[in-house]
Amino acid sequence: MKLQFVSLLPLASVASASWSKNLNYRSPSEHHPALGISIHKVVKRNDPARSYEASSLNFTHGVASGDPYPNSVILWTRVAPHSDNSQSNVTVTGYAPLFDHDNEKYVKVSKSPVCVEYAVSSDKNMSTVVDSGQVFTSSDVDFTVKVEAKNLKAYTQYYYQFNVCNSNNKSPLGRTKTTPNADDDITDVSIAVYSCANYPFGFFNAYGNTARKDSVDYVVHLGDYIYEYKNGDYGWGNSIGRIPQPDREIFTLYDYRKRLATYRTDLDLIASHQQFPWIPVWDDHEVADNTYRDGASELNNTEDSFLRDGGVSVDQRKMNAVRAYFEWMPIRQVDMDDNLRIWRSFSIGKLVDLVMLDTRQYDRSITDLYWNTDYVHDISNDAGRSLMGSRQENWFYRSLSESAERGATWRVVGSQIVFSRMNQSAGLGPENPFDYDAWDGYQSNKNRTLHHLYSNKIENNIFLSGDSHASWVSDLVWLDEKSYNSSTGAGSIGVEFAGSAVTSPCPYGANITLAAANNYSHIIESSNEELQWQDLYYRGYFELHFTHDEVQANFFGLPTVVTRNSWEIPIANFTVKLGENKLQRPVAGGVVESGSLKFGKVVQNNLTLDTGNGTWFVSHADLEVL
Repeated sequence: MKLQFVSLLPLASVASASWSKNLNYRSPSEHHPALGISIHKVVKRNDPARSYEASSLNFTHGVASGDPYPNSVILWTRVAPHSDNSQSNVTVTGYAPLFDHDNEKYVKVSKSPVCVEYAVSSDKNMSTVVDSGQVFTSSDVDFTVKVEAKNLKAYTQYYYQFNVCNSNNKSPLGRTKTTPNADDDITDVSIAVYSCANYPFGFFNAYGNTARKDSVDYVVHLGDYIYEYKNGDYGWGNSIGRIPQPDREIFTLYDYRKRLATYRTDLDLIASHQQFPWIPVWDDHEVADNTYRDGASELNNTEDSFLRDGGVSVDQRKMNAVRAYFEWMPIRQVDMDDNLRIWRSFSIGKLVDLVMLDTRQYDRSITDLYWNTDYVHDISNDAGRSLMGSRQENWFYRSLSESAERGATWRVVGSQIVFSRMNQSAGLGPENPFDYDAWDGYQSNKNRTLHHLYSNKIENNIFLSGDSHASWVSDLVWLDEKSYNSSTGAGSIGVEFAGSAVTSPCPYGANITLAAANNYSHIIESSNEELQWQDLYYRGYFELHFTHDEVQANFFGLPTVVTRNSWEIPIANFTVKLGENKLQRPVAGGVVESGSLKFGKVVQNNLTLDTGNGTWFVSHADLEVL
């Protein structure tokens, strides 16, 4: 640690810096302040007359912005004296009688605050500053900085930058954008939708492609931003130099911080965060596999689990994961009643109301934990089961009704898991043919949602989902309750777009051939009445382009993710017309690149765009460039 005494002049400037305006010192829950960092204790411990030399500090992971409002946006960076993450809140193990924060045998805590300035400008030269400020960070929050830039104009692009106080040590220049006012009549808006990025399985090329194309206004991430496994448990990163750190299954606060930091070294993820405001939500792997209110697939509140999984309880593991997530992601605190609330909504003018759900962590009834599949199947239609808990579920229905009442054109629902029925008996067998970890395992919750939409005549609904590592496009239908014509789409109340993974593998095998994948897709598509297109083969993402008259959905597949590249293949395009509440026929224009299309055909041409230079070429189906 290199420290220096600072002069009185810089001290005068630093004295105006704020601890509380760095939002990461706060609790993830406004009603549970004890879950935050005690600022007065941090201030008492730190020596304001000493600081790190500016040249010894580094902006280690770029910049990010997120959760845009019409007049404000969240800005994020990390500035630290070293690249490793803070272990200052790691519980002492061994025979230490009591936790000792300053016991250097176990932890090394900074006693010197880092002062950081931020500025927001309407131009990239940073010559017209519209908001600025100074905040502190320290090892207590892993040297992260999260501030709310205020006094901004609606639906306006801004640039922002951080620097170490009283120095020219600057962060990269970031770009962001506010949302329109809720009553603004905007003509169009575009979003990119991502999910499921597994570090050892490949490079996050998908994130960089939209940045290189500059094709959207905002990024929506539906979860599985990280995975909790050690290298080799789910992905082997040795051959491509992508071993997740720490190289073990993660449990502690340090573990989750380090894993997030590892993912944030991916250059395409850095580029996306630097260029677009993100609206993210977690899925299960931000904590552990198949999480629910009281546990996960390999962790529950039993003595056996506690001992086997490193001496950590379900609640403590969740707290560690949530604390790290709030530190590292550019998201707001919402008006929450506990520290797990991440569900929230955004009005993007009169054009789009975006409702982001938490169908994993908040108050979810028991899910399929692999050993209890038969049991969850038996209770999947139990009226008391909920994906969200009563508080969130009722908020969800109110949000849909209020959106329709205010006259928003499109209602967009971000759900981690696939909403529509997924009969996968071809792969799962006839005894348990559905994915009971998705909405199919919570049939009453699904029925209540559909009942609310149909009975209140709430139309123009677009559901989004990830999680499955495959692409599914369906009419939104209350099967067995409302009549539905699969050929025309009559009887539908909306559309669901479910996207593939950024890198996480095909659920039918990471090395599956295109022919085998398309064969499975055909069986699945044929087994599900409302499912219009299904693709298993490609990793990728999709974009949604909204106007008052229609929504255009463009799906992109990645020829390979085992190398860093800027390639993508347009694999399917869909249109939803205002007031029709179904996919426009013929679906996808009657032709797609891959998968299986109901009443249509698959024509493979492998025409590939290099988003880095805008040129097109033909890539080979086995992922080699011709």
